[in-house]
Amino acid sequence: MAKNRYSAKFAEADAVFNGIYKDELTSLYGLSKEDIDSLSPGTAELKTYSVLIKVVEKASKDNLSQAQLIKNIRDLGEVAVKIAKKVPKFATLF
Repeated sequence: MAKNRYSAKFAEADAVFNGIYKDELTSLYGLSKEDIDSLSPGTAELKTYSVLIKVVEKASKDNLSQAQLIKNIRDLGEVAVKIAKKVPKFATLF
């Protein structure tokens, strides 16, 4: 494939979506605003959801251990843990 200004971004996206947490990311992406609002409505929850996705994307790309990912999610706070529990594979870990 010819290199262009987006080649690095495509490679990074491939690393994220082919990483060890790809199924969990798919589940997170599938959560609706209503799913998140059901925890407690507000913009803080949506912001936390956005940060949570970034944390899981990075863990997937970097092949972080499950224990390290769970620690990183816990470090985000209780709202992040509640959102993560909406993902079946994460729900059993908390």
